[in-house]
Amino acid sequence: MHILMISDVFFPRINGVSTSIETFRHALATEGVRSTLIAPAYPGAAPDDDPDILRIPSRYLPMDPEDRLMRRGAIRALLPELRGRGIDLVHVHTPFAAHYAGLEIARALGVPCVATYHTFFEEYLFHYVPVLPRPWLRSAARRFSRSQCNELDAVIVPSTAMADILRGYGVTRPLHVLPTGLPARQFVGGDGCFFRSRYGIDKDRRLLLFVGRVAHEKNIDFLIDVIEHLKHSQPKALLLITGEGPALASLTAAVQQRALSEHVRFLGYLDRNSELHDCYRAADLFVFASRTETQGLVLLEAMALGTPVVALAELGTRDILGRQLGCRIAPADAKAFSAIVADLLDDPPRLKALAVEAHRYARTWAAEEMARKLALLYRGWAHPAQRLLDDLEVAPAPAGRPAASGTR
Repeated sequence: MHILMISDVFFPRINGVSTSIETFRHALATEGVRSTLIAPAYPGAAPDDDPDILRIPSRYLPMDPEDRLMRRGAIRALLPELRGRGIDLVHVHTPFAAHYAGLEIARALGVPCVATYHTFFEEYLFHYVPVLPRPWLRSAARRFSRSQCNELDAVIVPSTAMADILRGYGVTRPLHVLPTGLPARQFVGGDGCFFRSRYGIDKDRRLLLFVGRVAHEKNIDFLIDVIEHLKHSQPKALLLITGEGPALASLTAAVQQRALSEHVRFLGYLDRNSELHDCYRAADLFVFASRTETQGLVLLEAMALGTPVVALAELGTRDILGRQLGCRIAPADAKAFSAIVADLLDDPPRLKALAVEAHRYARTWAAEEMARKLALLYRGWAHPAQRLLDDLEVAPAPAGRPAASGTR
């Protein structure tokens, strides 16, 4: 089986969408599913060593300089090549040029088109278009999402919370809950002592870690409030913030203005396959306060390397945190959050037991199992007579709405 994936973002741009695509592509190969990926070309990026990654010329976006806009004409020009590849289904991963190009390709090839709804845009837009009223932007995001989703044969969502939200928007296409899993390499490696030595961090510092895009919607300023409370009971506490993004300058300034430079350090991007593993191993706790995650894969990444989590349980993260294994759920109050962190740091045996539990729990989210489910979905959509999908966890379509078919 051959799937065409298309996305407005992929590595070297580091975010959850890029990670999800890469994880599924590798795991799907073991399920007999070949995937061709159409993604933007990034200036200065090294050439891909994968012939199934097709890079498209792209242009700069002034409102979001980290991302690129692919040229639709260049995507269209790939149609003859794609016909020769025997594409069975188109899988869209982002709602911009990729969405419309993916639909166009699917119609030209006569195959189904599905999408993964990775991003909760309702809670993101006002950070990037602050001149417009927030209620108007939320309404526009809902209409936009409803319209796009209802053009598809089916929609994949990474959490039950997002399935509920899209139903509330008026999405009537079948919704399938399928989170991104963790590849086997995520469970091994990492040298915390080496990491501390490299960054000049004393072994007695109590390290809290945030990994992710340094963006306003990640609620990192809340974590800075947490560390301000925590420093009184834990004077050796240090919050490490890895990643880059549009909020970096304002957060750095806030840390300096609040005289917290001894307790907060910004590390920038760390290599996901090496240095980031060291960072996870070095941390005592992973802390997370985002309220807009459709899944929160980074929580599982931390747990996989034995780093317990303290986090808000909001939106998609509830699916991961709900069983309260390897984690503690904290309230959206910085003082109360810091108290939970302090209690764990003051109890090393309990913290160690939580680390073991976190590692064990993360293994239940293996990428191989998620890829198996996705491969079954693909085959059911592309060849609906081949098998039924009733062994999957599916959010049912409303009564009277037909299931996704293999034709358009």
